[in-house]
Amino acid sequence: MQDNGIIIYVISDSIGETGELIAKAAVRQFETDNYEIKRYPYHNSIEDIEPILLDAAKHPRSLVIYTNVVLETSEFINKKAKELNIKVVDVMAEPMQKIEEILEYPPLREPGLIRRLDQNYFKKVEAIEFAVKYDDGKDPRGAKKADICLIGISRTSKTPLSMYLAHKLYKVANIPLVPEVPVPKEVYEKDPHKIIGLTCNPEKLISIREARLKSLGLTGNAKYANLDRIKEELRYSKQIMEELGCIVIDVSDRAMEETAGIIIDYVENNSKELL
Repeated sequence: MQDNGIIIYVISDSIGETGELIAKAAVRQFETDNYEIKRYPYHNSIEDIEPILLDAAKHPRSLVIYTNVVLETSEFINKKAKELNIKVVDVMAEPMQKIEEILEYPPLREPGLIRRLDQNYFKKVEAIEFAVKYDDGKDPRGAKKADICLIGISRTSKTPLSMYLAHKLYKVANIPLVPEVPVPKEVYEKDPHKIIGLTCNPEKLISIREARLKSLGLTGNAKYANLDRIKEELRYSKQIMEELGCIVIDVSDRAMEETAGIIIDYVENNSKELL
């Protein structure tokens, strides 16, 4: 099929990836390679956009695709396009309208929000990798680098909390407290407001530890699940937490989400710097 080709102008108040992908996907449905896509990122003022529309008007086989969400800008593009007899596609209008009808409140209409979400995604990945790297005292240097340092004896939810907080974009290291093992110096060097002590009642710990041993195919009579041993560990952890001057949270009857909420509120309200 012979044609004179088309020019697709992609205008965006952000980087323009969405509009360009839609343009490419649509044009590929036609048996033509005779097209050009011009992308104009970070264009959200009438002064920037008007020359693009005037240029599009010079080409009878042109199409303008835009993703601008600021109402004033989108209204200008639609109005000017009618004046100049340009074909336009407002990518965001109908989806936002339908979502507004469902939620029954208006959209924010803030440019670039999807990019902020992407940035949060990468921050989350980085925080999860950090939690894995510095889990269970693997490398005590993590205590110094962490936004939050969790300390406590075995089975006080340190690892699950580390991962949960990582999904909230916090870099978390956790250090096990064992009477026979000295506490790393990095913990003592840390701002105590970023250290969270975790404790649990002995009876709950016995139950959790016995279940852990069972899952490993080991006997419940091991020292790990011995009541006297657990009480010794708890006394030791209490002493360390008092020395550090950190907050102590009893996780015995708390859901992980509740404990995480307490930690986040405490750290954000007491840290010397924003996380």
